[in-house]
Amino acid sequence: MLSVAKIAGNVKFASRTARRRRCATMMKIPPSLQRLLPFLRWLPYSGANLRADFLAGLTVALVLVPQSMAYAQLAGLPAYYGLYAAFLPVMVASLWGSSNQLNTGPVAVVSLLTASTLAPLAAVGSEQFIAYAIALTVLVGLLQLALGLFKLGVVVNFLSHPVIVGFTNAAAIIIGLSQINKLIGVPIGRSEHFIVDIWGVARQIGDTHPPTLAMGLAAIAIIWGVRKVAPKLPGVLVAVALTTVVSWQIGYERTAKASAEQIADPDAQGQLAEFARTAGRIAEIGAQIDAKNAELKAVRREKGDLSHEAVTINYEIELLKLQLKDREDENRRRNRAVRSMVFERVAGAAGEPDRFYASGRVPAEMRADGYRWRIPKAGSGAQTLTGGGEVVGPVPAGLPSLGVPEFSLEMLGSLLSAAIVITLVGFMEAISITKAMAARTRQRIDPNQELIGQGLANLVGAASGSYPVSGSFSRSAVNLNAGAATGMSAVFTGVFVLLTLLFLTPLLHHLPQAVLAAVIIMAVVGLVNFAAIRHAWHASRHDGIAAAATFVVTLAVAPHLDTGILVGAGLAIVLYLLRTMKPRVAILGRHADGTLRDARVHHLPASQVVTAVRFDGRLYFANVSYFEDAILEAVAANPQAPYLLVVGDGINELDASGEEVMRHLVERLRGNGITVAFSGLKKQVLDVMHATGLFDYIGRQQVFATADMALAAIHAWAAERGQGSEDSPLRPLPQQRFA
Repeated sequence: MLSVAKIAGNVKFASRTARRRRCATMMKIPPSLQRLLPFLRWLPYSGANLRADFLAGLTVALVLVPQSMAYAQLAGLPAYYGLYAAFLPVMVASLWGSSNQLNTGPVAVVSLLTASTLAPLAAVGSEQFIAYAIALTVLVGLLQLALGLFKLGVVVNFLSHPVIVGFTNAAAIIIGLSQINKLIGVPIGRSEHFIVDIWGVARQIGDTHPPTLAMGLAAIAIIWGVRKVAPKLPGVLVAVALTTVVSWQIGYERTAKASAEQIADPDAQGQLAEFARTAGRIAEIGAQIDAKNAELKAVRREKGDLSHEAVTINYEIELLKLQLKDREDENRRRNRAVRSMVFERVAGAAGEPDRFYASGRVPAEMRADGYRWRIPKAGSGAQTLTGGGEVVGPVPAGLPSLGVPEFSLEMLGSLLSAAIVITLVGFMEAISITKAMAARTRQRIDPNQELIGQGLANLVGAASGSYPVSGSFSRSAVNLNAGAATGMSAVFTGVFVLLTLLFLTPLLHHLPQAVLAAVIIMAVVGLVNFAAIRHAWHASRHDGIAAAATFVVTLAVAPHLDTGILVGAGLAIVLYLLRTMKPRVAILGRHADGTLRDARVHHLPASQVVTAVRFDGRLYFANVSYFEDAILEAVAANPQAPYLLVVGDGINELDASGEEVMRHLVERLRGNGITVAFSGLKKQVLDVMHATGLFDYIGRQQVFATADMALAAIHAWAAERGQGSEDSPLRPLPQQRFA
């Protein structure tokens, strides 16, 4: 007999099973609702999934917080903007994406593209620069969302894999080199040529700041050591935590304020005075442009866009813009000159301010404090000088302000080409990551839904002060390896970033800039993969050329990286067209094993009855002339054969130009007494031939399903007409019969 306890246990088990079945029935979500809210696929959500996602989200957040700050600075923004980009976009992309493990946020390549796009438009780190970055995020989000909604994810195929390989290698090298100045503690100029800027850094190697170099190398050693010894630990977080504590303890940061009078160097004083005067002029011109724009709008409303007054005002605005650009270029040059100057500080006598002398020019009777001081950024009024290592500095506590970003159509127009590149590169990076993870998780990935998720993430990010984001390979791998079961792990990651913004920002003040540079360098080292370029070369010479050319051009045109990838994509398309313009054409012969093979490759004899030609490629406008020439050459090379067989197994497409040339060839060869037959034509080709009447013109009896059927029929016709030849190499084999 069953005990009461056993009966009660069975009843409870049956009750739990029934509840689970009812939940499973209730969770049958309508497809339309799941398309609108794709995160509903996570339901029913179990306690085991909650634990797994919580731990994975925490693990990713430990990597994301320091990494996002580093990438923000790579993008030319204050470090805390990386935290903004790591907050809402991370959660939104996961909620509306199709992958359960993809982690979205700041990434190295997109950060570099952002910086290279905006640097010519505004001073790095300025309010205008930040406004442009947010406008760029809006544009990228709109493009991604539009592509996803209209199911145009296939547009990413315009960026071939070899082009991405070449671009990624070049970008990784550029990213790494761009951090060298922070690693050794010297300024870097920003010009139209990245190579010139790096050469300027190389010339300052002798001015290396030892504590800065020590911090950077220590961070690299810690990250590398943790990866080797304890790969499950967040090496980036360990390096950041240890170096920040050391920085705080040793007083690594050293700053001072000085008026122009305290800087006892005529050259520096002159440069700073000119900088302040030009800055004032820039503000005046900006105000004039705003006033002219308002006047232009009023005139256009009253008299129209093409009125004399509107055209005149527009011309005046363009002149003002040219003046503004000239003044901004002047101040950029002055800023570079000031940054390259090194000063020594002499403490002032009782009650008097300190004095800063050019290095090596301190009066003999005075004693300097032993530190090398620089002006990292020229400004109007009092100057901020640094005499130690650079740190992140104050990080605003609290959440970013939410609101619709302000931008103009003119601003969006100037960013459009770069936004297209970032959209394609960012999405290609994200989708390649999701496909790689899906191979392990066997999850179905929807590229168009992923585009929607990435687009919404960027739009929400723009409303919260983010710059463009994308899927991260390294953090997605961490997320997957940490056991993330659903996209809820990314929501937990966003919550941990939120807690950092609310409570932990004071701890980030003393984080050395050299450590952030080390984080970036260690993150992009894995992106350098010359073996992939070599592999593309071995696979196809054209692909290898596209990869190598993209690599070289991207390095040469840096910092204009969008130009590099556009050139690479254009070259890949041109090489593809060249390849399809001359597809392989084979004159066929009968091999010893009975199959039809390329007669030239296998040294097979020609038939006096029929010339068999195989065309391996789509027949379209770009290669119709090549097709015509190849057919006529084959016929001319075997003039005694009264029949021509076009083996069309490899013809996948026929356009109007191809149809016209095919008709012309049949007509021309018939006039010369040569009968033309076709075999192996595919449905899409036959459909075109039927629609245009070409099929009837050729004749139903001269179109065959296979080449052997066609050859059997041709030799039968030749025998009936006395044109046969018993020793024809293409005659049917004894076991083959024409049916």
